[in-house]
Amino acid sequence: MPSPGVAVRGLAVRLDGTPILRGVDLCAPAGSWLGVIGPNGAGKSTLLRAVAGLLRFDGEVRVGGVAPAALSPRQRARRLAYAPQVPVMPPDMAVFDYVLLGRTPYIGYLARESRADRMAATAILDRLDLRPLQQRRLESLSGGERQRVVLARALAQEAPVLLLDEPTTSLDLGHQQQVLELVDQLRRADRLTVVTTLHDLSLAGQYADELLLLAGGRAVAAGEPVAVLTEELLAAHYGARVSVTTDGAGRPVVQLVRPGRSDRGEVGGNVGRQRPS
Repeated sequence: MPSPGVAVRGLAVRLDGTPILRGVDLCAPAGSWLGVIGPNGAGKSTLLRAVAGLLRFDGEVRVGGVAPAALSPRQRARRLAYAPQVPVMPPDMAVFDYVLLGRTPYIGYLARESRADRMAATAILDRLDLRPLQQRRLESLSGGERQRVVLARALAQEAPVLLLDEPTTSLDLGHQQQVLELVDQLRRADRLTVVTTLHDLSLAGQYADELLLLAGGRAVAAGEPVAVLTEELLAAHYGARVSVTTDGAGRPVVQLVRPGRSDRGEVGGNVGRQRPS
Protein backbone atom coordinates (compact mmCIF):
# COMPACT_ATOMS: atom_id res chain seq x y z
CA MET A 1 0.00 0.00 0.00
CA PRO A 2 1.45 3.43 -0.91
CA SER A 3 2.02 5.60 2.13
CA PRO A 4 -0.92 7.92 2.75
CA GLY A 5 -0.64 11.34 4.29
CA VAL A 6 -2.43 12.42 7.46
CA ALA A 7 -4.65 15.51 7.53
CA VAL A 8 -6.57 16.88 10.52
CA ARG A 9 -8.95 19.82 10.42
CA GLY A 10 -10.65 21.54 13.35
CA LEU A 11 -10.08 18.64 15.75
CA ALA A 12 -11.75 19.07 19.13
CA VAL A 13 -11.81 16.49 21.94
CA ARG A 14 -13.62 16.57 25.28
CA LEU A 15 -12.89 14.03 28.01
CA ASP A 16 -15.43 13.76 30.83
CA GLY A 17 -16.86 17.05 29.65
CA THR A 18 -13.51 18.87 29.82
CA PRO A 19 -12.13 20.36 26.58
CA ILE A 20 -8.71 18.84 25.86
CA LEU A 21 -8.17 19.86 22.24
CA ARG A 22 -9.69 22.84 20.46
CA GLY A 23 -9.68 23.36 16.70
CA VAL A 24 -6.36 21.64 15.95
CA ASP A 25 -5.16 21.38 12.35
CA LEU A 26 -2.21 19.34 11.16
CA CYS A 27 -0.81 18.01 7.93
CA ALA A 28 1.75 15.21 7.55
CA PRO A 29 2.34 14.59 3.84
CA ALA A 30 2.98 11.04 2.66
CA GLY A 31 6.46 9.90 3.63
CA SER A 32 7.10 12.75 6.06
CA TRP A 33 7.87 12.85 9.79
CA LEU A 34 5.77 15.20 11.92
CA GLY A 35 6.82 15.77 15.52
CA VAL A 36 4.18 16.92 18.00
CA ILE A 37 5.65 18.82 20.96
CA GLY A 38 4.27 20.83 23.84
CA PRO A 39 4.31 21.14 27.63
CA ASN A 40 2.72 18.55 29.89
CA GLY A 41 -1.07 18.54 29.57
CA ALA A 42 -1.04 20.19 26.14
CA GLY A 43 -3.04 17.33 24.58
CA LYS A 44 -0.30 15.57 22.60
CA SER A 45 -1.27 11.99 23.51
CA THR A 46 -4.97 12.82 23.09
CA LEU A 47 -4.24 14.06 19.58
CA LEU A 48 -2.59 10.78 18.57
CA ARG A 49 -5.39 8.70 20.08
CA ALA A 50 -7.98 10.71 18.16
CA VAL A 51 -6.07 10.30 14.88
CA ALA A 52 -5.84 6.56 15.59
CA GLY A 53 -9.65 6.40 15.87
CA LEU A 54 -9.59 5.55 19.59
CA LEU A 55 -11.42 8.65 20.84
CA ARG A 56 -14.58 10.46 19.85
CA PHE A 57 -13.92 13.91 18.44
CA ASP A 58 -15.40 16.78 16.50
CA GLY A 59 -13.70 17.84 13.31
CA GLU A 60 -12.12 15.83 10.53
CA VAL A 61 -9.33 13.25 10.37
CA ARG A 62 -8.25 11.78 7.05
CA VAL A 63 -5.53 9.22 6.33
CA GLY A 64 -5.01 8.99 2.60
CA GLY A 65 -8.37 10.69 2.19
CA VAL A 66 -10.18 8.10 4.35
CA ALA A 67 -11.57 8.61 7.86
CA PRO A 68 -10.01 5.93 10.13
CA ALA A 69 -13.12 5.89 12.30
CA ALA A 70 -15.10 4.67 9.27
CA LEU A 71 -12.88 1.61 8.83
CA SER A 72 -13.19 -1.74 10.54
CA PRO A 73 -10.54 -2.41 13.23
CA ARG A 74 -8.74 -4.80 10.87
CA GLN A 75 -8.75 -2.29 8.00
CA ARG A 76 -7.61 0.49 10.31
CA ALA A 77 -4.75 -1.64 11.70
CA ARG A 78 -3.49 -2.26 8.18
CA ARG A 79 -3.35 1.48 7.56
CA LEU A 80 -2.30 2.83 10.98
CA ALA A 81 0.04 1.45 13.63
CA TYR A 82 -0.26 3.15 17.02
CA ALA A 83 2.21 2.68 19.87
CA PRO A 84 0.91 4.23 23.11
CA GLN A 85 3.18 5.67 25.75
CA VAL A 86 1.66 3.47 28.49
CA PRO A 87 0.32 0.29 26.84
CA VAL A 88 -1.63 -2.51 28.46
CA MET A 89 0.69 -5.53 28.32
CA PRO A 90 -0.33 -9.03 29.50
CA PRO A 91 2.30 -9.74 32.19
CA ASP A 92 2.62 -13.47 31.49
CA MET A 93 2.97 -13.14 27.71
CA ALA A 94 6.36 -13.73 26.10
CA VAL A 95 8.01 -10.93 24.17
CA PHE A 96 7.88 -12.82 20.86
CA ASP A 97 4.15 -13.57 21.21
CA TYR A 98 3.42 -9.94 22.03
CA VAL A 99 5.28 -8.68 18.97
CA LEU A 100 3.54 -11.33 16.87
CA LEU A 101 0.22 -9.69 17.81
CA GLY A 102 1.23 -6.96 15.39
CA ARG A 103 0.57 -9.43 12.58
CA THR A 104 -3.09 -9.92 13.61
CA PRO A 105 -4.51 -7.72 10.80
CA TYR A 106 -3.04 -10.14 8.24
CA ILE A 107 -4.20 -13.38 9.85
CA GLY A 108 -7.60 -14.70 8.82
CA TYR A 109 -10.35 -15.36 11.32
CA LEU A 110 -9.85 -18.70 13.10
CA ALA A 111 -6.49 -19.01 11.33
CA ARG A 112 -3.00 -19.19 12.79
CA GLU A 113 -0.01 -17.04 12.03
CA SER A 114 2.04 -18.15 9.04
CA ARG A 115 5.76 -18.74 8.75
CA ALA A 116 6.00 -15.35 7.03
CA ASP A 117 4.30 -13.68 10.03
CA ARG A 118 6.77 -15.28 12.43
CA MET A 119 9.69 -14.27 10.22
CA ALA A 120 8.44 -10.68 10.13
CA ALA A 121 8.23 -10.58 13.93
CA THR A 122 11.71 -12.09 14.26
CA ALA A 123 13.18 -9.55 11.85
CA ILE A 124 11.79 -6.66 13.89
CA LEU A 125 13.12 -8.18 17.12
CA ASP A 126 16.56 -8.38 15.51
CA ARG A 127 16.47 -4.77 14.35
CA LEU A 128 15.55 -3.52 17.82
CA ASP A 129 18.12 -5.68 19.59
CA LEU A 130 15.36 -7.68 21.30
CA ARG A 131 16.08 -11.18 20.02
CA PRO A 132 17.80 -12.24 23.29
CA LEU A 133 14.61 -11.27 25.16
CA GLN A 134 12.09 -13.02 22.93
CA GLN A 135 11.19 -15.71 25.48
CA ARG A 136 11.14 -13.37 28.47
CA ARG A 137 7.80 -12.57 30.09
CA LEU A 138 6.66 -8.98 29.68
CA GLU A 139 6.43 -8.44 33.43
CA SER A 140 10.17 -9.14 33.76
CA LEU A 141 11.25 -6.35 31.44
CA SER A 142 12.69 -2.99 32.39
CA GLY A 143 10.93 0.19 31.35
CA GLY A 144 13.26 0.72 28.40
CA GLU A 145 12.90 -2.87 27.24
CA ARG A 146 9.12 -2.61 27.41
CA GLN A 147 9.22 0.57 25.35
CA ARG A 148 11.20 -1.13 22.59
CA VAL A 149 8.85 -4.14 22.64
CA VAL A 150 5.84 -1.86 22.17
CA LEU A 151 7.56 -0.22 19.20
CA ALA A 152 8.40 -3.66 17.80
CA ARG A 153 4.76 -4.70 17.87
CA ALA A 154 3.78 -1.50 16.03
CA LEU A 155 6.47 -2.02 13.39
CA ALA A 156 5.39 -5.64 12.92
CA GLN A 157 2.05 -4.33 11.61
CA GLU A 158 3.84 -3.00 8.52
CA ALA A 159 1.28 -0.20 8.32
CA PRO A 160 2.14 2.80 6.12
CA VAL A 161 1.38 5.27 8.94
CA LEU A 162 3.14 5.12 12.31
CA LEU A 163 1.69 6.99 15.30
CA LEU A 164 4.24 6.84 18.12
CA ASP A 165 3.56 8.38 21.52
CA GLU A 166 6.89 9.24 23.19
CA PRO A 167 8.82 6.34 21.60
CA THR A 168 12.03 7.21 23.48
CA THR A 169 10.54 7.27 26.99
CA SER A 170 12.68 5.26 29.46
CA LEU A 171 15.36 4.60 26.84
CA ASP A 172 19.05 5.29 27.42
CA LEU A 173 21.00 7.39 24.93
CA GLY A 174 22.10 4.47 22.82
CA HIS A 175 18.65 2.98 22.45
CA GLN A 176 17.11 6.41 21.82
CA GLN A 177 19.40 6.77 18.85
CA GLN A 178 18.83 3.18 17.74
CA VAL A 179 15.05 3.49 17.83
CA LEU A 180 14.83 6.86 16.07
CA GLU A 181 17.37 5.89 13.43
CA LEU A 182 15.44 2.68 12.74
CA VAL A 183 12.16 4.57 12.42
CA ASP A 184 13.83 7.05 10.06
CA GLN A 185 15.42 4.27 7.97
CA LEU A 186 12.07 2.50 7.62
CA ARG A 187 10.37 5.78 6.78
CA ARG A 188 12.82 6.52 4.00
CA ALA A 189 12.99 2.97 2.64
CA ASP A 190 9.24 2.31 2.68
CA ARG A 191 8.06 5.95 2.46
CA LEU A 192 6.18 5.65 5.73
CA THR A 193 4.36 8.60 7.26
CA VAL A 194 5.44 9.10 10.87
CA VAL A 195 3.70 11.18 13.54
CA THR A 196 5.37 11.17 16.94
CA THR A 197 4.97 13.01 20.20
CA LEU A 198 8.37 13.81 21.67
CA HIS A 199 9.30 15.27 25.03
CA ASP A 200 12.91 15.79 24.03
CA LEU A 201 12.95 18.97 21.95
CA SER A 202 16.43 18.54 20.51
CA LEU A 203 15.58 15.03 19.33
CA ALA A 204 12.38 16.39 17.80
CA GLY A 205 14.42 19.01 15.98
CA GLN A 206 16.93 16.42 14.79
CA TYR A 207 14.50 13.93 13.27
CA ALA A 208 11.19 15.56 12.35
CA ASP A 209 10.64 17.27 9.01
CA GLU A 210 8.13 19.59 10.64
CA LEU A 211 6.91 20.26 14.17
CA LEU A 212 3.51 21.07 15.64
CA LEU A 213 3.59 22.91 18.97
CA LEU A 214 0.54 22.38 21.18
CA ALA A 215 -0.21 24.47 24.25
CA GLY A 216 -3.46 24.59 26.20
CA GLY A 217 -5.10 22.23 23.73
CA ARG A 218 -4.45 24.46 20.73
CA ALA A 219 -1.90 24.48 17.94
CA VAL A 220 0.21 27.58 18.58
CA ALA A 221 2.98 27.04 16.00
CA ALA A 222 3.76 24.72 13.11
CA GLY A 223 6.49 24.47 10.52
CA GLU A 224 10.11 23.49 10.12
CA PRO A 225 11.98 22.82 13.37
CA VAL A 226 14.05 26.03 13.14
CA ALA A 227 10.83 28.06 12.90
CA VAL A 228 9.12 26.35 15.86
CA LEU A 229 12.03 25.76 18.26
CA THR A 230 12.72 29.41 18.97
CA GLU A 231 13.69 30.94 22.29
CA GLU A 232 10.62 33.19 22.22
CA LEU A 233 8.09 30.43 21.56
CA LEU A 234 9.62 28.04 24.08
CA ALA A 235 9.79 30.70 26.76
CA ALA A 236 6.18 31.65 26.14
CA HIS A 237 4.70 28.14 26.14
CA TYR A 238 7.09 26.14 28.34
CA GLY A 239 7.85 28.91 30.80
CA ALA A 240 11.56 28.11 30.45
CA ARG A 241 14.63 30.18 29.74
CA VAL A 242 16.44 28.48 26.89
CA SER A 243 19.19 28.94 24.38
CA VAL A 244 18.64 27.61 20.86
CA THR A 245 21.63 27.00 18.64
CA THR A 246 22.07 24.94 15.48
CA ASP A 247 24.30 21.98 14.73
CA GLY A 248 26.45 21.47 11.64
CA ALA A 249 23.42 20.43 9.61
CA GLY A 250 21.41 23.51 10.60
CA ARG A 251 19.16 21.57 12.98
CA PRO A 252 18.14 23.29 16.24
CA VAL A 253 19.59 22.25 19.60
CA VAL A 254 17.69 23.43 22.68
CA GLN A 255 19.44 24.01 26.00
CA LEU A 256 18.13 25.23 29.34
CA VAL A 257 19.90 28.30 30.69
CA ARG A 258 20.20 28.55 34.46
CA PRO A 259 18.46 31.63 35.95
CA GLY A 260 20.86 34.41 36.79
CA ARG A 261 23.46 33.38 34.22
CA SER A 262 24.07 36.22 31.76
CA ASP A 263 26.50 34.24 29.62
CA ARG A 264 24.55 32.30 26.99
CA GLY A 265 27.35 29.74 26.95
CA GLU A 266 26.81 28.84 30.62
CA VAL A 267 24.28 26.06 30.32
CA GLY A 268 22.97 24.23 33.35
CA GLY A 269 21.08 21.48 31.56
CA ASN A 270 19.09 20.90 28.44
CA VAL A 271 15.61 20.39 27.14
CA GLY A 272 16.34 17.08 25.48
CA ARG A 273 19.89 17.80 24.37
CA GLN A 274 20.55 14.09 24.03
CA ARG A 275 21.37 14.37 20.37
CA PRO A 276 22.66 11.41 18.40
CA SER A 277 26.10 11.91 16.96
